[in-house]
Amino acid sequence: MNRSSQLYKLSPERASKDLRVLELLAQSFPNVSAASTEIINLEAILNLPKGTEHFVADIHGEYEAFRHILRNASGNIKRKVTEAFGISVRDADIRRLCSLIYYPERKLQLIKASEEDLEGFYMVTLHQLIEVCQSVSSKYTRSKVRKALPKEFSYIIEELLHESPSDDDKQAYFKRIIETIISTGQADAFIVAMCNVIQKLSIDQLHILGDIYDRGPGAHQIMDMLCHYPTFDMQWGNHDALWMGAAAGNDSCIANVLRISLRYNNMATIEEGYGINLVPLATFAMETYKDDPCDRFMPRLNADEPVPSDKSLRLMAQMHKAISVIQFKLEGGLIDKYPQWNMADRKLLGAIDFEKGTVRVDGKEYPLNDTSFPTVDPADPFRLTTEEAELVSKLHHSFVVSNRLQKHVRCMLANGSLYGVYNSNLLYHASMPLNADGTLKEIEVTGKKFKGKQLYTHVEYLMREAFSEDSTDERREISTDYYWYLWCGPDSVLFDKSKMSTFERYFINDKETHKEVKGHYYTLRDNEEVCDMILDSFGVEGDHRHIINGHVPVKSGSGESPIKAGGKLMVIDGGFSKAYHDTTGIAGYTLVYHSRGFQLVQHEPFSSAEDAIIHGTDIVSTTQLVELSSRRMRVRDTDKGKILQGQINELTELLYAFRHGIIKERY
Repeated sequence: MNRSSQLYKLSPERASKDLRVLELLAQSFPNVSAASTEIINLEAILNLPKGTEHFVADIHGEYEAFRHILRNASGNIKRKVTEAFGISVRDADIRRLCSLIYYPERKLQLIKASEEDLEGFYMVTLHQLIEVCQSVSSKYTRSKVRKALPKEFSYIIEELLHESPSDDDKQAYFKRIIETIISTGQADAFIVAMCNVIQKLSIDQLHILGDIYDRGPGAHQIMDMLCHYPTFDMQWGNHDALWMGAAAGNDSCIANVLRISLRYNNMATIEEGYGINLVPLATFAMETYKDDPCDRFMPRLNADEPVPSDKSLRLMAQMHKAISVIQFKLEGGLIDKYPQWNMADRKLLGAIDFEKGTVRVDGKEYPLNDTSFPTVDPADPFRLTTEEAELVSKLHHSFVVSNRLQKHVRCMLANGSLYGVYNSNLLYHASMPLNADGTLKEIEVTGKKFKGKQLYTHVEYLMREAFSEDSTDERREISTDYYWYLWCGPDSVLFDKSKMSTFERYFINDKETHKEVKGHYYTLRDNEEVCDMILDSFGVEGDHRHIINGHVPVKSGSGESPIKAGGKLMVIDGGFSKAYHDTTGIAGYTLVYHSRGFQLVQHEPFSSAEDAIIHGTDIVSTTQLVELSSRRMRVRDTDKGKILQGQINELTELLYAFRHGIIKERY
């Protein structure tokens, strides 16, 4: 029996509630005609193919590679172009058309400089772009496509998209539109507009699974792009949490952010991106460590980057050591402030025997490779000197007043979360704390214990409190401090390792001390039963449900597979960052989920946008079919489809109410 026919056979309370909903609905759809039309529209949408979802993780400041992957939709655009013209067009022409779609303005300049028959080029290219655009827009309603069109060309593009030049009756009309575009000098602008529309419509939803920040130089540029991106969501990573904590004013987070930036010779985001004044740090470091070679603190340089001068390298090493020592002092204060975090073993400045030049770690004594600590008082090793305290105050001020940084963090808060569930896929950045037997591990947060979904929900609430105007000063302080624990705490959902061995890596040569034991999740995540248990605990339903996360680079070069637990879990951190390429052997994974199923794309290192434009080169990628559906997924099979079906059900009840005089129609 239809639900609407049962409306007034329900309990009086339920019927009254439904009636109030229907009366509100009737304000938008005042009569049978309006309600019926909307039902027809919604039913049509339910039968469209599912939109394409794009999953990207662990970008780590690699702006150029990230921008290129967005422009080519992880190969989705090239796939559409090849499907359309693969048999009839040469590979070189396909590459040229693809690079034009990715970088229309710059590619046009190159083509026009060498093209002898420019009018012929315009005619062929416009026809090709229209065909590609018809293909990528076919799964959307006209209304949605219309919203993606530039105002100045919206009418013309819409006409071309919904007409076929092969239709004899329309061929002259179609051809004349294109000829007029060329004759009026609008071909370049129209091509750019069409390419941008193709890029927009190739991806319906972008999912960022964390770690936009650190390592590479362009995190601020990535955030600028995302803040203007039409449809994206984000699951925060540990590096994002570190920057969020710095923006909230946690001094330990600020010190870590600066240390990592100096370690990777990545000052662009700090200075150019966010306008952080590092002159006080440079002045302090040059004076305090003027006689210290700081060899252990020389920045890491990528092979393809210009080498800074010896003077610049030495200054960065001095600044690097200065902020590292300050970091260890600040962290010692936080560890004392929150004994429940059980991180006393991380107070290694206090474990140094300055006379012997050794440090005690886990009950064993190790020689230090660097014994120069001019600002550390052996009697009170975690006390900041007057100069250090003044420096920390100045750096704190620079971070909290950086408008661009604060804007970017607000964007992450508005569009992000600690976890997400989309179309039967559970998304989170790093880990799910587990016991050795595969059960969910209870973690204490602010005096209460949580596990699984409750743990994630409570931690996210705590993270948001640091930026909430409604939070008390005490709660804001606790939540701001917790960002540091999220960065390196042993039970952090964004870290989940025994320790972060930063001190050991700098000051102890014995690599046994560098080991960071991963939580049980990393050994149990290949178990289907464990993955099903996690999915159940988050209420994820569906015959084809998955966990998708990043965080730990997949060592593809060593034969590790990103697909685990029989396809239940996918790890898509293959190492975007150049710093990881030697470890992973590749330059990242991305995941594409379209109406036919999942495709995992493995990328080789990206050369440059210039190469893509001039030579038509692209990110070399290998596509692996993870899961292919026997039938094409429709909108009705998605979360959006469930919402639309609910609206149809309510409208159907409204029709019943209209037709039985329960609610009066208005015209």
